[in-house]
Amino acid sequence: MSRAPRVGLLFDFDFDAVAHARLAGAPFRFDRAGFDLFSFPSNLGLIGFDLERFVQGLARRARRRGWAGVVSHQDQYGALAAALVAEAAGLPGTSPESIIACQHKLHARRVLERVCPQANLPFAGLDCDYGQPIPQGLRYPCFAKPVKAAFSVLARRVDSRAELQAHTRFGRREQWLIRRLVEPFDRIVRRRLPEAGSAHRLLLEEPRRLAQYNLDGFVHEGRMQVLGVVDAILYPGTQAFQRWELPSRLPPPVIARAADIARRFLNAVDFRRGLFNMEFFYDAAADRVTVIEFNPRLASQFGDLYRRVLGLDPHAMALALAIGADPRCLPRTEPTAAVAASLVWRAFHAHEVPPMPSRARRADLALALPDALLFTQPKTRSAIARDLKWLDSYRYGLLHLGARDADDLRQQCEQAAALLGWPNAPYARGPGSPLNADG
Repeated sequence: MSRAPRVGLLFDFDFDAVAHARLAGAPFRFDRAGFDLFSFPSNLGLIGFDLERFVQGLARRARRRGWAGVVSHQDQYGALAAALVAEAAGLPGTSPESIIACQHKLHARRVLERVCPQANLPFAGLDCDYGQPIPQGLRYPCFAKPVKAAFSVLARRVDSRAELQAHTRFGRREQWLIRRLVEPFDRIVRRRLPEAGSAHRLLLEEPRRLAQYNLDGFVHEGRMQVLGVVDAILYPGTQAFQRWELPSRLPPPVIARAADIARRFLNAVDFRRGLFNMEFFYDAAADRVTVIEFNPRLASQFGDLYRRVLGLDPHAMALALAIGADPRCLPRTEPTAAVAASLVWRAFHAHEVPPMPSRARRADLALALPDALLFTQPKTRSAIARDLKWLDSYRYGLLHLGARDADDLRQQCEQAAALLGWPNAPYARGPGSPLNADG
């Protein structure tokens, strides 16, 4: 009897770790590598991290251990590392250049302008390093975000040159952290896609105040398949996500147009294999779809939503793609909910941060809502202060729920909030429509 294929999992934490624990055993055997960027002491791995040396070591391990594939859904280093390891070890995967072309936000804008300009936002690169004088003659207001970043870090609207200058000035520790986060990626860019330019800078875009959505899908042997669309709802007056919901309320013709945009872009960057996520705006009044960004990986927290509502398992699909199989051959499971949501608890001031739920509160939640999936995200005071400065908010909890309908979902959220001792933040004051949030 043949043994289960062995797959390397890189930077495998949070939603990915939960999903892969469920899939381990009979279908697959796993080897893991990488550190958790968002928890101490694991994130000490950032000190002295060398992406190229990391990849070289894993390629040797892949050959020695007989990996059949390699997977990562982590944005900062993981997706690119997996592509580089697959290339070096002769495993199925997409090219590192295609990953870079998606993740380098300025280069991605240039590609989109060439292949689908009607779906692009007006944009420009800010040609100065952090802390240097901001050039004269820029148009304000604008939405500024790093060329390479994740989780909305340093992404915000700025209304003047003085405000943009203040936004790009950091203390010594902040400068060290920002450089350490970006430099491993930028070093690969210089070698593999030099025309993209430095990732140590900001991208400026025209600000928009529109509803946001996520198109999820995969590419197998160059052929794209849509999984679905997840709706994004934001805290009013902010760029912070409040919750994500499935199924989408978007009309099917709009989804089809978004899929066509994704297909054109992915073909242009030669994305041949893997899952992807396209964040986009839809302006109902103008009937226009515009792209926020492309992520050349699974949006991990949405995987659970697709399992609950559609019976699709994107994490299993990613593993199939990683070993060269067609994910369309995987069986669907019976859906457990008609609607599902990823609900986010945030604080916008340090004094608003509630205590993390006790073991007893967690037990009460599990008893009352056994299908709930909870992640708490405690941080030190200094880390909370940095989040508030860089993100304008601090995310301290995330909860997934499935329900019969939207009313049932909201009632379950209220029940969960009471059990956890938290405010009912994911439904506070209704949905908002802030500016260019950057996932």
